Amino acid sequence: MALDTPTARPALAAERVPPHFYFVASAIFHYLGPAFAVLLFARVEVLGVAWLRIATAAVVFAVWRRPWRALAHLDRDGRRLVASWGAVLAVMNCCFYLAIDRLPLGTVAAIEFLPVIVLAALGARTPRNAAALALAVPGVYLLTGLRVEGEPLGVAIAFANAAGFSAYIVLAHRVARLPGLSGIDGLALAMLVAAVVVTPLGGWTAGPVLTDPIALLAGAGVGISSSVIPYVADQLAMRRLPRATYALMVSLLPATATVVGVVVLAQLPTAAELAGVALVVAGVALNRHDPDPGTRVAEEWS
Repeated sequence: MALDTPTARPALAAERVPPHFYFVASAIFHYLGPAFAVLLFARVEVLGVAWLRIATAAVVFAVWRRPWRALAHLDRDGRRLVASWGAVLAVMNCCFYLAIDRLPLGTVAAIEFLPVIVLAALGARTPRNAAALALAVPGVYLLTGLRVEGEPLGVAIAFANAAGFSAYIVLAHRVARLPGLSGIDGLALAMLVAAVVVTPLGGWTAGPVLTDPIALLAGAGVGISSSVIPYVADQLAMRRLPRATYALMVSLLPATATVVGVVVLAQLPTAAELAGVALVVAGVALNRHDPDPGTRVAEEWS
């Protein structure tokens, strides 16, 4: 029987909450934070908001985890891997915010998943993955075809963000396999690196915010909503959800982004855009690269 100590009580309480609840919280905050960021663009430049997001998350993770203590357990290759992950995280976030400044949130979210499906189809050439790709590609075409003429730069940046997202996933899995480093500690280290990398890119544009308490608090809220709450909720969900269930729920993220865009930003999608999101959701749901879908996801982040 587990001991009822002050340290054990939060963990016991977390275990009583259904894991699906944590995933829903992660899905909502994953795009609620960026939606609030779009509203903040009126007061702060886009890259300044990206800097605020990463800097806030880095401070929170640093105070909570003190990740530098884990550096002693990493060799040179491990540190280089974490540094690469952090650099990709910084560039990816900058691209993401530049994209949602020009395109609807749901469109950017759907484009983000296309390279993931392509990588899975190339890595495991199964009929299921081929069908996933056959659904996702026309879905993304429906989302971008009408916007290439009106906002070609936004579409290009959205695909750059998608490429960064794929690199982020690959590096995250490699870091998760490093001995002596937990998933959240690895993420905390990468977030510190990202804060250093993003500062010359967008930190200077956030200067005026330092004298604007409302914008500063809003930026901190974006960081906590986007990079702290969803990541922690993901950890709590992945500990207990089978991989197949988790993958199926992930497929709903483009739809979640579309709903958040409608509710928070009044970004009403067209019929073609709704069809595109539906095709991408179906493609992500079909996508599979794990030979044992019953395994837990947490093993990648332990």
